[in-house]
Amino acid sequence: MSSSTASNRKLNSAPVFTAIAYTVVSIIALVCLIPFVVLLAGAFSSESSVISDGYWFWPRDFSLDAFKFIFRYPGDVLSAYKVSILIAVIGTALSLFCSTMAAYVLGRKELKHRNKLAFFLFFTTLFSGGLAPYYIWLSRNLHLSNTYAVLILVPMFNVMYILILRSFISSSVPEPLIESARIDGAGDLRIFLQMILPLSKPALASIGVFTALAYWNDWWTAMMFTTKDPLIPLQYLLYKMLSSVNLSSAMSQHVTNLDAPKETFKLAMTVIATGPILLVFPFVQKYFVSGVTIGAVKG
Repeated sequence: MSSSTASNRKLNSAPVFTAIAYTVVSIIALVCLIPFVVLLAGAFSSESSVISDGYWFWPRDFSLDAFKFIFRYPGDVLSAYKVSILIAVIGTALSLFCSTMAAYVLGRKELKHRNKLAFFLFFTTLFSGGLAPYYIWLSRNLHLSNTYAVLILVPMFNVMYILILRSFISSSVPEPLIESARIDGAGDLRIFLQMILPLSKPALASIGVFTALAYWNDWWTAMMFTTKDPLIPLQYLLYKMLSSVNLSSAMSQHVTNLDAPKETFKLAMTVIATGPILLVFPFVQKYFVSGVTIGAVKG
């Protein structure tokens, strides 16, 4: 009798829990969505309405002045988009491939001094040689200034991602599976390409999203090592535009809002910069969700 009562309580509580869970998740989603709605509304509002009335949930005095200001020279913006997409795609692919390879090697028990190598990688996250030696080494010794290579190689490695991938491979790829492949004559490279990479899709998808975001949002590398316009990525181009607007507004009080829409320019700049990421994310969401929950359930 008591067991049946307990089971009935569980059945009755399930819809209640589901309703509460959906309500809480909906509230959180709404809280996350509201700032983006305000962002879009402000980007399509006039500069004068934003300054006088502030931000709202729909455009006040609809205007495209901010976007017209950004696309005054459409060739520069399209070129910057091309550079950002190129380095994000190539850089993310190379970063995932090399990081997964390093993680696989560091996770092999037969590798001597693997713990020392892992500590050596982790040590670089705590201490660095400083900005001046870093700049001199890349620009004068490696001669990477004004090349695509510097835009791809500088943000390429993240030690924490390598350590996360090592933990994922060690816990998710059975050791007998690797040993059976060795018995069948497979080498390390074949095991890595045909077994480790396919079995690591959830981790690769989740880390790949963060890596792609790091490449897409990276403007500092371009500011440090590029002076040629064809190598300027989107984020650095928008940064230069924003700096130009701020400088013009500070030096001259005669700049009209139409010529330099400062506040709406920031909002429109954010819309342009985040648009491609929002389009790509739904395609990797399934793997991303399964990747970020790695280790949450054991069994």
